[in-house]
Parts: sequence; C-alpha cells; structure tokens
Amino acid sequence: MNAEIGGALLELDGVTVRLPVEGSMRAVLQEVSFVIRPGEAIGLVGESGSGKSMTARAIDRLLPPGAAVNGRIRFGGRDVMTLAGADLKRFRSEVAMIFQDPRAHINPVRRIGDYMTEALRTNAGVPVSEASSRAVALLKSVGIDDGERRLRQYPHELSGGLLQRVMIATALLTKPRLLLADEPTTALDVTTQAEVLAILDDLRTDLHLAMLFITHNLEVAAAICDRTVVMYAGQIVEVRSSSRLHTDPLHPYTAALAAARPNIEATTPRLLAIPGRPLSAFEAPAGECAFAPRCPHALDVCRQARPALIALDGGLSRCVRAEELRGRLEVALHG
Repeated sequence: MNAEIGGALLELDGVTVRLPVEGSMRAVLQEVSFVIRPGEAIGLVGESGSGKSMTARAIDRLLPPGAAVNGRIRFGGRDVMTLAGADLKRFRSEVAMIFQDPRAHINPVRRIGDYMTEALRTNAGVPVSEASSRAVALLKSVGIDDGERRLRQYPHELSGGLLQRVMIATALLTKPRLLLADEPTTALDVTTQAEVLAILDDLRTDLHLAMLFITHNLEVAAAICDRTVVMYAGQIVEVRSSSRLHTDPLHPYTAALAAARPNIEATTPRLLAIPGRPLSAFEAPAGECAFAPRCPHALDVCRQARPALIALDGGLSRCVRAEELRGRLEVALHG
C-alpha cells in the first residue's frame, strides 16, 4: 500500500540510531517519529549535537559504518532500511541532500559540470549533452545565467553563494520528491542567505517538493516551513505549526531558544542564554527529562521518569508540565 494514500510521503516511526564510540554503542537518536506530506516543508531545529543532521543522514541511508538503526523509515510506501543496489540509488534520486558547506562536499579537482551531471550520467544513463543542458536550465532557475561557462569552471572559481546554488541545482537534477536541506545557508553572508532561502522556497512551491529544512534559526524555520520539529539530546521535544512556535511554545526548551534570539527592536544589556550546555543523546540521564538540568521550570516530577510526547492544541510536547505552563513559558523566561 502506498503511504501517500494516508497523506505521508516520508514517515519516521521510533527511529533510534546508535554509533560505535570507544568500543561501545552509544545512542545519538532516540525514538524519533514524524511525517512529511507531499509538498510540505518541515523545519528541524535545535542546538548543535541535538541530532538534526543525524536524522537527515538516517533518512538518506548515509550513516557511518557500524551504525545500528531501530525503528522504521518509510518513503512512498517503501521500507527504506531494506533498499539495496539499484533500489537504493533510485531512492536517493528521489530524496536529495543539500549540505551546509558546499566546499566540503564538491570535489575541488573536478569541473562543476562533471559534479552536477554525474548522477544523471552514471545512474540514469543520460547522455552528456542532455545532462549538461538540464544542468544549465537548472542553474538559470537558481539565478545563474551563464550556466555554460559555469559548467567549465572549478569550485575555487565560484563564490560560496554560487556554489550553494550549484548544490541546490544539482539536487534538483534528478527530479526529487523530497529535499533534505542540512543548514544550507550556514556558511553564507546574510544577504546571500536571504537569496538562497528565497530560491529554495520558490522552487519548493513551483515544483511541489517536500522539504526537511535543518536550521539553528527559529525565524528562518517560521518563514519557510509549515511545521517545526524541535530536537534536544537526540529526541523530539516539540512539534508545532511554525506560525505558532514563537508566540505559543509548548516546551520550555523551545521557549528558551526563542528567548535567546537577538531582537533588533529591543535594547537589552546582554543576550539571554540557556544555562549549562546541550547534551548528546548518550549523555542524557535515563530516568528523567533530558532538559531538566537546564530548565527553570523543572520540579521533582521532571526527574522521576523520562516524559513521553503528549498531544496539546494541535502540537506535541515532551514535558510533563506542558499543559500547566501553557501560555506562561515565554513570559516566565523574560521575567
């Protein structure tokens, strides 16, 4: 049965990932579950080490050797974890990855044209001339008009912004149905960031693409994503419509992230910060809320068991006090 009949293009159900570290298996993701529908943009936010990039790599089967995965990942009705050979190549053409630093992922000794057309030539058997024509057309769609010349150039001849546009165009060459965008604007200046984000948003709308957009920036997620998934210590702690995430957070961690943002309309002696340091999944205490050591609202009940995700007002929250604190989180953090 095709999963899209039920409205989901991608479905993660209880995905747990463990990696070998110093002779033992350590969890980096724990019970991650969410769905992405056709044409929907989902934001994935959280501090470094929260599991955002690992989630994207798990989806695209790009985990390091020795990784152990439990749970289920389904795309278009297929079990992703069972795919191999030609089926796995086909899946990766339908689920394209855009990485955050193009200079680290584009081979510096190969021409841009070779990089862009490799998948079409080797996996789909598309002739070089046709693959190059498609590449030029997509370069134009991302704001690069002189595509023929760019295909002959090497990565060092292009700016960071142009290289990121090249990576976006390359991801679109195989006509994917889902984009995994892993902080695609991190290495760019503010103006170029805005241009790249506008390109991604326009292309997603025009091509009816689904997208998982990984970012540290809550405002970016709110601007281009329909829903936002907040992660902490390898777990999902909140799922909320992006438009309501800022005004009505359901988890203290989300409220703390929002409170820590700079505000150009307000004058403050210093930026607010979340006390302590973020935890990886394998560092989180097993018998309590992972955020409890840093949470200003933590009580004894928060340290007695790891909370489950609960449904609240159209969203989800991993907080035993979510309903009690509803509407008071941001006020309390600023007060």
